[in-house]
Amino acid sequence: MLDLQSKSLGEEAVQPLNGLRVALFSGNYNYVRDGANQALNRLVDYLLRQGAQVRTYSPVVDNPAFEATGPLVNVPSIAIPGRSEYRLPVALSAAVKKDLAAFDPSVVHVASPDVVGHKAVTWARDRGIPAVASVHTRFETYPRYYGFGFLEPLVVAGLRRFYNRCDALIAPSESMVALLKEQGMNDDVSLWTRGVDRTIFHPSMRDMAWRRSLGIADDEPVVGFLGRLVMEKGLDVFAETIERLRKQGVRHKVLVIGEGPARGWFEDHLPKDGNGTGVFIGHQMGADLGRAVASMDVLFNPSVTETFGNVTLEVMACGLPVVAAAATGSRSLVNDGKTGALVTPGDTRQFAKALAAYLTDPALTRAHGDAGEARASENSWDRINQAVADTYLRLLSADR
Repeated sequence: MLDLQSKSLGEEAVQPLNGLRVALFSGNYNYVRDGANQALNRLVDYLLRQGAQVRTYSPVVDNPAFEATGPLVNVPSIAIPGRSEYRLPVALSAAVKKDLAAFDPSVVHVASPDVVGHKAVTWARDRGIPAVASVHTRFETYPRYYGFGFLEPLVVAGLRRFYNRCDALIAPSESMVALLKEQGMNDDVSLWTRGVDRTIFHPSMRDMAWRRSLGIADDEPVVGFLGRLVMEKGLDVFAETIERLRKQGVRHKVLVIGEGPARGWFEDHLPKDGNGTGVFIGHQMGADLGRAVASMDVLFNPSVTETFGNVTLEVMACGLPVVAAAATGSRSLVNDGKTGALVTPGDTRQFAKALAAYLTDPALTRAHGDAGEARASENSWDRINQAVADTYLRLLSADR
């Protein structure tokens, strides 16, 4: 029997998409909270409000991180070895195929290049149904963080085969669109950027009393980390950079927002002598997350795995500068020297120099933070999600 979950949205449609039926395949729709699956849930919310029908096929667990938006059909899966919080879809079972055939989608949207994603694309191609893939992370970079960097060319080749079997790709940043084309992943790549909730992420959420409760003095600048605590987020680069700041005598505290399997490693590798000591507050949501983000002074994001960088946009919306690796995602958001600083990935000396500039110059921090907030205000979720619907409709109207 199929596991079926749903959420009633009850919001008025603004642009009708009646007759559009989207089958969405995701390796993680809601059982672990991250930027990718939250973007997918917002997309489904938008499509349903516009009159489309959407059915999502993804692993289902007993206690998901958040309630799924729209109907959710369970796909057989197994826990990923060493990362048991994530599950790997393993089969397009007979029950799922029967449900899929009954739904009779007009478009198949695949959000992860896993086994079931491959099978879903094959299912669509066999029936002449457009297949769209959204790219949410740079999977080819993951092996380098676990000592298997030599496998990266093989991963790139596998992704190229998968993405070229799709009719079109959608990617969340202009830099990622360019990279996918450069890598030969597909010739048809559209932009699906990300939005930000200004009721949560806004400078007014800053709370100095809350900071004091964490042992952070009002005149003590805060370097923030926001995201899953996993090695592929660049935790080693972050820790080494903070150690450089400590040795240089740059006064600061580190505020870490998030949870993950590498939390213990991160705690062990941040300085312990009071100058740069990390304050870990775990996973935050809603207004609590907005308060924590706005109470930083600068975000440090050394990761090169993001295709967009939701956390970067959220911090910018709070009127704060960002020091980030000059990689896909961040390059499309951070205006180097105006809203933050872009640094060669892994260059801890330059990262420390960029951070020190903000930590010692409040006027520079305010100026770049204000510019970042202005940039973030351009991102409207409904306008952004309509771009995905436009890709669906373009493929449906093309001669096939």
